[in-house]
Amino acid sequence: MKKSYLFLADGFEEIEALTVVDILRRAEMPLVTLSVNDKAVVTGAHGIPVVADALAQDISFDDVEWLILPGGMPGMTNLAASRPLCDLVKAHAEAGGRTAAICASPSILGMLGLLNGRRATCYPGFEHNLEGAIVTGERTAVDDNITTGNGPASAAVFALSLVAQSCGDEKAQEVAAGMLM
Repeated sequence: MKKSYLFLADGFEEIEALTVVDILRRAEMPLVTLSVNDKAVVTGAHGIPVVADALAQDISFDDVEWLILPGGMPGMTNLAASRPLCDLVKAHAEAGGRTAAICASPSILGMLGLLNGRRATCYPGFEHNLEGAIVTGERTAVDDNITTGNGPASAAVFALSLVAQSCGDEKAQEVAAGMLM
C-alpha cells in the first residue's frame, strides 16, 4: 500500500500538521511524518516539539500516495528552503502524483510553477505567491492531483478531503462522524 508523507520544518503550524496526521490515521491511511531538519524533533510555530517518524533524507519515496506540506511561519519558508523537498514535490506533482499544501505552504507550489491555471487557496495575504493560480478563497480547493487549504480552522476539512480522494466519500464521512463533525 502506498504511503503518504507529511513534512515538518521548524515553525510548522501544529494544528494543520497534527490534524492531518490524526485524520489520515483514523482513516487507516499509511502516513509517515518526516523532518526536513537533521534531527527528528521539530518545533512548531507555537513552541510545541513533535518527534517525526523519520528524517526526509532517509526515505526513498518509491511508494508515495500524498506529499503533504503543512503551513505556519516560518515553517513554510523553512520547507521552501529545502531544495531536496522542493525537487521531490515538483517531480511528484508534475508526474500526476497527489500533492497537498495548506495555509502559507501553497506558496511553495506556486513558486514551483505547479499552480498555473489551477484552482487553489491559501492563507489570506499569501495569494501573490500562488503564481498563475485561480485563487478561490475557499477553505479547500481540489484541482486534479493538487489540493490546497486556507488555514488552521480548515485543517480538518482539508484532511477529510484527502481521505475522500484516497478512500472515497463514505470513508471520509465515517471518519468525520466519529469526530462529531
